Amino acid sequence: MPAQAMSNPAPPNLDPKVGFVSLGCPKALVDSERILTQLRVEGYEIVPSYNSADVVVVNTCGFIDSAVEESLEAIGEAMAENGKVVVTGCLGARAETIRARFPDVLSISGPADYASVLTAVHKQLPPKHDPFLNLVPPAGLKLTPRHYAYLKISEGCNHRCTFCIIPSMRGDLVSRPVSDVLIEAEKLVRSGVRELLVISQDTSAYGVDVRYAEHTWRDQSIKTRMTELCDALSQLSSPLNPLWIRLHYVYPYPHVDEIIPMMAENKILPYLDIPFQHANPRILKLMKRPAASAKNLERVQAWRKLCPDLTLRSTFIVGFPGETEAEFEELLDFLRTAQLDRVGCFAYSPVTGAKANELPDPIDPAVQQDRLARFMALQAKISSKRLKRKVGWTKTNRFCPNSRC
Repeated sequence: MPAQAMSNPAPPNLDPKVGFVSLGCPKALVDSERILTQLRVEGYEIVPSYNSADVVVVNTCGFIDSAVEESLEAIGEAMAENGKVVVTGCLGARAETIRARFPDVLSISGPADYASVLTAVHKQLPPKHDPFLNLVPPAGLKLTPRHYAYLKISEGCNHRCTFCIIPSMRGDLVSRPVSDVLIEAEKLVRSGVRELLVISQDTSAYGVDVRYAEHTWRDQSIKTRMTELCDALSQLSSPLNPLWIRLHYVYPYPHVDEIIPMMAENKILPYLDIPFQHANPRILKLMKRPAASAKNLERVQAWRKLCPDLTLRSTFIVGFPGETEAEFEELLDFLRTAQLDRVGCFAYSPVTGAKANELPDPIDPAVQQDRLARFMALQAKISSKRLKRKVGWTKTNRFCPNSRC
């Protein structure tokens, strides 16, 4: 939203107008889409500038300190350019931080607290809805291009990784009923979506909190579980309308092995986003990572043997407190052997409230940056080599209706 001068409130005979700033990860983006959809259902017009908005909603991120600062800057800009601001999202879980800087914001709420956002907007700007004119697509409003959409299957996380504060913001795992997820997916496909990106904090743990409860969809009884969800989603694809189903935030639990055959059979996209974070057992233990004892290299090799087309993406942290040069070299050896396709890496930075801040032996920032550069230089060579293998590659499957990948 460009910075412009604050305007006077709209006259009563005009539709109420809301500006929206969405920050953070895809899960936060889905939260924004749901809020925007309800606002449109209620007759609010969504506008792209501060001066045309009667109130501005800022959906914040609070995962790392740089994200906190970006969110505070966005709130400050909205306050300066409009003055009527509703704050929500992950940083909203730390209301005192926001109030200390911006005591005059209208409302502060945490992540996925849609009701509080709508209540705050209603209080400032009562809705004026005409059901004959204010129409919303069945799939709701989306902030992504028309051909793909995020499908959020759960909120929160049961893990307590020492570098992460997400559970303190979004709470423990709460899985959506599998029937609700599948009905939403159907609406998205009918609206023209050709790629569903399945997201959560821990996709592999989907359904654990409800003991994999069964629900009915299309006269089938389906468990609230990742494997069964993937199989059901694949039924939305057809030869004339192929659908890509891409899994994100998949932790390497043993049952992940169950979905690899589906990829080999082209039921879902042969793609896994697995946040390994490190390769050294001691560092993983300090991080309190789930599945830290899994033999990840052996499993990667087994997956690729069963599904040679499998693309693997991951993220890692270097310079974690106490990481020795030998442990970092072990991570580089992991990269050389695993031959991952796409990788992101971050130098560890303290996050307010994270347990890792209490660990001894912090790594000098210069050493962190050196390790980050070495890591990315090695991975760039690996990614380039793997991509060159695909030049001129022709493959026919349900994901490539024109026989070109």
